[in-house]
Amino acid sequence: MTDPGQSAERVYKGIPVSAGIAQGKVFVVSRVKSSIPKYDVPEPELPQQIQRLHQALVLTRQQIIEVQAKVSQALNAKDASIFDAHLLVLEDPTLVESVTALVHSRKINVEAAFQEFADKYTATLSAIDDAYLRERAADMRDVTSRIMANLLGHNHHQDLQGLQEPCIVISEDLSPSEVAVLNRKIVLGFATDAGSRTSHTAIMARSLQVPAVVGLKDASHKIKTGAHVLLDGYNGSIIVNPTDQTLFQYGQLLRRQASIEDKLREIKNLPAVTLDGQKIILSANIEQAGDGAAVKAFGAEGVGLFRTEYLFINRETLPTEEEQYQAYRRIAAELKPDPVIIRTLDLGGDKFLTHLQIPLETNPFLGWRAIRFCLEERSVFRAQLRAILRASAEGNVKIMYPMISCFAEVEKANAFVEEYKGELRAENVPFDEKIEIGVMIEIPSAAVAADTLATRVKFFSLGTNDLIQYALAVDRLNERIAHLYEPTHPAVVRLIKLTVDAANRGGIWCGVCGEMAGDPFLTPLLLGLGVHELSIAPSCLPRVKFLIRRLNMTEAKELAEFALQCESGQEILKRSEALARKVAPGLFENQT
Repeated sequence: MTDPGQSAERVYKGIPVSAGIAQGKVFVVSRVKSSIPKYDVPEPELPQQIQRLHQALVLTRQQIIEVQAKVSQALNAKDASIFDAHLLVLEDPTLVESVTALVHSRKINVEAAFQEFADKYTATLSAIDDAYLRERAADMRDVTSRIMANLLGHNHHQDLQGLQEPCIVISEDLSPSEVAVLNRKIVLGFATDAGSRTSHTAIMARSLQVPAVVGLKDASHKIKTGAHVLLDGYNGSIIVNPTDQTLFQYGQLLRRQASIEDKLREIKNLPAVTLDGQKIILSANIEQAGDGAAVKAFGAEGVGLFRTEYLFINRETLPTEEEQYQAYRRIAAELKPDPVIIRTLDLGGDKFLTHLQIPLETNPFLGWRAIRFCLEERSVFRAQLRAILRASAEGNVKIMYPMISCFAEVEKANAFVEEYKGELRAENVPFDEKIEIGVMIEIPSAAVAADTLATRVKFFSLGTNDLIQYALAVDRLNERIAHLYEPTHPAVVRLIKLTVDAANRGGIWCGVCGEMAGDPFLTPLLLGLGVHELSIAPSCLPRVKFLIRRLNMTEAKELAEFALQCESGQEILKRSEALARKVAPGLFENQT
């Protein structure tokens, strides 16, 4: 006899982190901990225990690098860089020193000593009153569980690798490395009790385009393997035993979504032009030379931001000038005549090189990074600028400097460019003599001084992620103050307008390459403020183009005029969102 309580529809609400809808049977991941053996070890055999630890660390490093390579190949280098944090754990001397000390002082086996160390380490991180560091505790758990599995001779992800039939995975938590190797033909979507929007697991789900919901609290203990569920990655819910009415409603939603996707494909090769004839350039943000196919697939008009730092991280040595040249030339040749804007090295903040002796800083986002690093590390900057100049012989390459704060930095960087042009002329190496140079506007001082900067460059690109962070003094990775990170804050809106107006007076163009550019709800506001170009992740481009082609600039300018007078960021967002929904309602039907 069927339990009526089990057949009734039940809804569990969580946090939507990856859009999409999935329906099917559940597979609940069992997290029964393996019994960790603990036994005494005679003094002469202790070195063997330490040797086993080193072997496990070497094997773990190999496994993580393999996962990273797969992610880099399947997705991009930015997603693969998530695992840099995992590799850094393995390089932490505290790990080996602490475990070794425990083995020798207690005269116990290495598994027991490592478990004690790992529990203490992750507990300390988890207790820190900082959301970003608490998320890094999840990385630590991922690495330590892999190390322990190697010490015990177990398969780290046995549960997920053994799946045979399509299903929706539910678990207390999933590590980034588990999500990275999911078979997308088998795993239709996943949901976890823990997690947040900024977790590496959530980031990986979005990149893989796997519908996902996190923060369900205890759903993995209440939902049983084999149950039929519907996962709503748009609104953050899991519906167990959905009724015919619920299935009908979601079926309608999916049909509307399919219709929108068809329309998005139809406009792939059409320009982004408003109803009243205003042309907007839509470019792509990329991380590696192999992203050219995605740029074309989604109809981008070239590259507005090539993040070159991903050529530098997760490797033992710096890339040579020749290696960089080949990467830059490849993407330029593949996409010409469309432009390719190559941003010079933007290391620091949340991106580091393990093989350069860069000192730890109390506040790395305000420290020795980006253009500041390059202007001092002449050999690094020289190799990159020469590589970019050589690639510019293709005729469509532009240079962009990150984190410019003042006129003097541009002058100094431009002087280096001229010096290296002279070197290449002397070597009879071809390059574009008229290569255009632009700057990122991501520090408030640059926005305020934009009139001066416009006299020395050919374009601006607003890096809104950092501009918002610096203007509002809000760490965008800290969930505790996430509500203060407000793209539509009146001060941010005015800084954008200040920059655009300075560009117009200087006869140059101004784009946006931060997250704001890829948010359709903010497209009307940015266009109304007068930006000329939007550079976004390729997969986000069709939706923004769809909205632009249904927008009238008169309405966008009225919105901008309102925003420049408004004192409330929430009201500005509300107005921009309302206009977006009005002109392209089909884009947002799945969002409640």
